[in-house]
Amino acid sequence: MKKEQLLDLYHQMVLIRRVEERGAELYQAGKIGGFMHLYIGQEAVSTGVIAAREPRDRVITAYRDHGVAINTGIPADQVMAELLGKATGMSKGKGGSMHMASVENNMWGGHAIVGGHLPIAAGLAVGDQYAKNDNVTICMFGDGATNIGYFHEALNLSKAWGLRVLWVCENNKYGMGTAVERASAVLDIQQKAEGYEMKNGQVDGMDVLKVYEATKEAIEFVRKESQPYLLEVMTYRYRGHSMGDPERYRKPEEVKKWQETDPIGIFRTHLLEKKTVSAKALDEIDAQVEEEVNKAVEFAETSPEPTMEELFTNVYVEESEAGEQQSETRPSESLVAER
Repeated sequence: MKKEQLLDLYHQMVLIRRVEERGAELYQAGKIGGFMHLYIGQEAVSTGVIAAREPRDRVITAYRDHGVAINTGIPADQVMAELLGKATGMSKGKGGSMHMASVENNMWGGHAIVGGHLPIAAGLAVGDQYAKNDNVTICMFGDGATNIGYFHEALNLSKAWGLRVLWVCENNKYGMGTAVERASAVLDIQQKAEGYEMKNGQVDGMDVLKVYEATKEAIEFVRKESQPYLLEVMTYRYRGHSMGDPERYRKPEEVKKWQETDPIGIFRTHLLEKKTVSAKALDEIDAQVEEEVNKAVEFAETSPEPTMEELFTNVYVEESEAGEQQSETRPSESLVAER
């Protein structure tokens, strides 16, 4: 990667960290409602994964989606405005923390139901298959989602139908407050792909460059072979499952140990050791991010609330549009028969 690309990765990771930290402060101040799940500690995962995709490749994820939104190019001010439920958010304040999406950025949403988006990811890939293109759908989910029916149904069909899906499991060791070893009969999540004869791999999710390289290789396989791939990314969240998590299920010593492998710290050390950039230059990026986040918070807090009329928008497709859409997306009889 070129120097500019490396610095952009660093900028994205620091930006995610600061947005999450300020979001936590605003939540505690009562300015953000509902549930909110922070991505602190997992910044290298979405940053590395999304950096490896082409813009035409789709991304869909679970409810811990703020970082994914930023990586796909959604501005920090729109992310912050959405957190605060403002009309200037990318979902007009109606999605909130768990439902950030942007079709323009090929970000097909954060989804609140555990594993509920995996069949949707398969559906997106089916759409691309009908369109006869080689776009890849990147579906990100947690380790807890691999223990439910949606996971197995989606993986089975993706393999049976030869769908271009990169399944990315963010294994952060816990499904809410339940450790992986207490909920999964198989601790090595990537092995679950073996039951479907699906190619798979595992990577250190605390190192953004390793994530990038592993993802790039996986995407190339999926695109070229028209086959799915399961990539298990080993990571860790430093904060609780959500803002209301008392964290009684893990000891502070465990969190502290993982914090010694902070993904931002690892990448910063790498850049300095390789003499890619000076410490001063990285400090300047840190300062730029602070200013960017401050402006995002100001933008969000001064933005208007959604109007009452917004309750009734984006609920149904207009009848005329529905007819056109149906005619455009109706699969041919031969493809239906093949299914």
